[in-house]
Amino acid sequence: MSVRPKKYLGQHFLTDLNIAQNIADTLSGDGYKHVLEVGPGMGVLTQYLLEKPFTTHVIEIDTESVDYLKSHFSQLEERILEGDFLKMALADHFDAQVAVIGNFPYNISSQILFRVIEQRTRVPEFAGMFQKEVAARICEKPGSKAYGILSVLTQAFFETEYLFNVSRFVFDPPPKVASAVIRLKRKADYALPCDDKLFFRVVKTAFQQRRKTLRNSLKSFGLSASLKEDSIFDERPERLGVSEFILLTQKIADDTLSTQ
Repeated sequence: MSVRPKKYLGQHFLTDLNIAQNIADTLSGDGYKHVLEVGPGMGVLTQYLLEKPFTTHVIEIDTESVDYLKSHFSQLEERILEGDFLKMALADHFDAQVAVIGNFPYNISSQILFRVIEQRTRVPEFAGMFQKEVAARICEKPGSKAYGILSVLTQAFFETEYLFNVSRFVFDPPPKVASAVIRLKRKADYALPCDDKLFFRVVKTAFQQRRKTLRNSLKSFGLSASLKEDSIFDERPERLGVSEFILLTQKIADDTLSTQ
């Protein structure tokens, strides 16, 4: 029995066992005893996670894959969750910290990352396979065209590491793009010294018109004339690191209070 890869689910099953082992080895186990694998498919990564000293759980939306896992991985017992990770509240299933890992479907990989960021209080570590271009964007530093919303919002809360590249020819079926494995470790102090929701809004709005200066791209915030004279508004978003975006958010929050 095997599972047929389904295009509508973005399934590309990893066939190289050495790479699966290397991905499993990216997890440090620091600060957690539970791991959740997203989209295990036929368990090529799962088999190596089960050898680790933590407790492995999996979540799978494909019923055919769920049946396969139940028949081939009896040691998972009641730890196979059938459902959509994007709709999952980790707190409903885990009363402690849980790392998240997987060979993520490329069509929803950014959404998976954002879901992890939303639930960052539960996730001390996150690792797995992304499209190479997306992996590079997540780990990129300020000053390049690849640097953007994913970079800032991830790096605000996690230390990012670009680990290794993966050929497209070790998948069934081969995707049209190359892949890469990254690891994110939550920062020791991941609480922002500004309003989280405003920070997210500032970052997303700034990069929607990334070629413009912040003075122009952030017009919708109704900034006061005096604030717009601040030199930070001469910059384009790709020039600002996380600390500068935090400072920008603080300035906008203070400006809003002073003009009310």
